[in-house]
Formats: sequence, C-alpha cells, structure tokens
Amino acid sequence: LICRSKVADAKMRMFNLDGSEGKMCGNGIRCVAKFMRDNGIVDKDEMTIETLSGIMTVSLIRHYGEVSGATVNMGKAILAPHLVPVELEPDENGRVVDRKVNIAGNDYNITCVSMGNPHAVVFMNNVDSLDIDKVGPEFEHDKIFPERVNAEFIKVIDDHTLKMRVWERGSGETWACGTGASAVTVACIMLNKAGKKGEPLNVHCKGGLLKVTHELNDHVTLEGNAVAVFDGVIDIPESVINE
Repeated sequence: LICRSKVADAKMRMFNLDGSEGKMCGNGIRCVAKFMRDNGIVDKDEMTIETLSGIMTVSLIRHYGEVSGATVNMGKAILAPHLVPVELEPDENGRVVDRKVNIAGNDYNITCVSMGNPHAVVFMNNVDSLDIDKVGPEFEHDKIFPERVNAEFIKVIDDHTLKMRVWERGSGETWACGTGASAVTVACIMLNKAGKKGEPLNVHCKGGLLKVTHELNDHVTLEGNAVAVFDGVIDIPESVINE
C-alpha cells in the first residue's frame, strides 16, 4: 500500500500472505517507487519512502526514458543477536556468524542478520533439491527466533555469484527477497564466501537477478528491475474500510 507520509515522499505498508505486516520489503519498495514516478505521485528520480524500518532512499533506473528498475539504500545491517532477534549468545564480535544449531533434529550453520527484519542465512552445496516446504517452516517457527525468521539457503557459484532460495516468514517460499539478498551479501562477505565490500554481488533468485553491494561505509544497496505487469481494480467492502 502507498500512503501519505509527513516525513518522506510516501509511506509504504506491506502485508504478508498470513496478514502480518512486514517492516520492510526491498523488492516491494522498488515497485512502489516506479509506480509513484509513472503515475505522477512524485516528479523526481530519487525519492524517500517511509517504512516501519525507517526512511529509505530509492534511485530510479531508466532505459530509453522508461523507468526499468531502482536502487535502494537498505541502510546498515544489524548483527547484534538481541536486535535481530535471535536467542543465541553473541560471539566475541557481538554477532551470530556460522553458528551450529539444531533445528527440528538437523544441524545447520546459521548466520543471523537483520535488514529491518530477521534473517537466518545457511550455505549449502545444493539448493535445488532442498525440501524448502518442510525446512522453511521449521526455521520460521523455531524457538530461537522469537519474532519468527526469514530463512535463506545459499549456494556459492563463484566469487561474485550466488544462488538463493528463500522462505519468508508469513508468506512461504517467494521468488525473490530484497532484504534477504542484502542479508546474504553481508553474511557472504563476513565469512569470505564470496564478494568484497564496495563491489556488487549477483544474487540469482527464482524470479530473477538482484545486485547487492555492501558499501565501504557499511550501508547495503540493492539494485533490481521494476516492471509493470498489469493494472486492476480491488473492490474493498465498506465493512472492511470501517474497521
């Protein structure tokens, strides 16, 4: 939903499949920015959008004059476990990095990052054969994640390319996740799995390519396409509006 804002060009609200409200959505905010520009809500190619995770800056990308994508400043990653949140003790650097845990009877090494919402990143050799419909809910509802969690399962292709599958809390497996790709990039660089600060990392999702850069100032920038697919009308019953 695109709403009025007193502190930014607009306010974005995003709801998961189960009706819960998401604090931030990296892919959604790019689409919101394109819609606002295409429909004359704003008259500039760089704008601010208010979210529950703060005010985000979005810069539009054009191809032959048409808005084709956007780059979002996702802010800094949060690594302190009590802020992610994850109920595990911090390491000597105050983080949960490559930590062995047991979830539903299976051992995994997880790295926990918040990009405005909680993420648990797992590296593995084969993500295609993963039974994510079984493993995803086990992660989401494990007791160590008091606010549930988004789980990313990652295969490193080379030093600048990853393949990602993601289970989003409240929605299930999705075809892309901007905050997830951002969290994964931070985790990759911390573990020396792939990527370098200041250089884009290609994160391949089921729905396409996201380019993520962990900047030298520790901010994370997310770049991806934003394409209009269809227009439609939603008929909201008056009883719902009155609630």
